[in-house]
Amino acid sequence: IWLGSYMSGGVGFTQYATAAYTDNILDEFTYYGMDYIKDKYKVDWKNPSPSDKVKPTQDIVNDIATEVTLNAMEQYEQFPTTMEDHFGGSQRAGVIAAASGPTAAIATGNSNAGPNGWYLSMLLHKDGWSRLGFFGYDLQDQCGSANSLSIRGDEGAIGEVRG
Repeated sequence: IWLGSYMSGGVGFTQYATAAYTDNILDEFTYYGMDYIKDKYKVDWKNPSPSDKVKPTQDIVNDIATEVTLNAMEQYEQFPTTMEDHFGGSQRAGVIAAASGPTAAIATGNSNAGPNGWYLSMLLHKDGWSRLGFFGYDLQDQCGSANSLSIRGDEGAIGEVRG
């Protein structure tokens, strides 16, 4: 997270600044995700309730993040001016992930589902379009997926270990 938070294109900066310069494209991708979780999982994001949250399993996160990511990639291909507007792979990867991660987190009510959806989106994007940024500057977009489900001993007595 540190690398992504302090380098353009990673989780922190992108989530902070993307909405200001994406011309409502991020909104469109996110609303698609909200419609998807409402139609498929009956999660009413406008009127949140603990009773309509989906169990936060990896399969659910995979489904939601994959659907939102593939829709966004199709939109970029269908409307090439969006690719021109979001010049550079890291911008596109960040916009797509900024829709995919929060959609998974909102559907499950689980904050850990968000980064998992975010980083899955990055991997799907790289798999579909071969790279995320220019000249190998996509490290910050990929570095988190290996750690998002890990238990790292240096974090102290985390909840999973405490019980």
